[in-house]
Amino acid sequence: MAVRIDWETGVAYAEGFPGFADRPKYLAWLEEVDAQTRRHSRSVSVSDYSGQDVCGITVHFLPCDEIQVTTSCHPYGSPEYPIKTPLELPEPQSCPVDETALTEGGP
Repeated sequence: MAVRIDWETGVAYAEGFPGFADRPKYLAWLEEVDAQTRRHSRSVSVSDYSGQDVCGITVHFLPCDEIQVTTSCHPYGSPEYPIKTPLELPEPQSCPVDETALTEGGP
């Protein structure tokens, strides 16, 4: 089974919000915010959980716009939890180029 995860990265709010009264200034500000926004999409294989307790899907967002997905009912940090990646990871100086993301309209 696979799940598709779509998400955005960027700034939540750029500095210098001009308010709504001056529409041209607002639209210029909005364009600046949109220019800093990147849309991502990944399809990830998930283990079949037929016959198991269903606890939902947990998505871990990692540096370099990578993700890990699990359907585990165990809490993060327990020995049975399948994802062992630490919650806090430093952002690397550079990220590998994902050729498939470039051809699929990714980053």
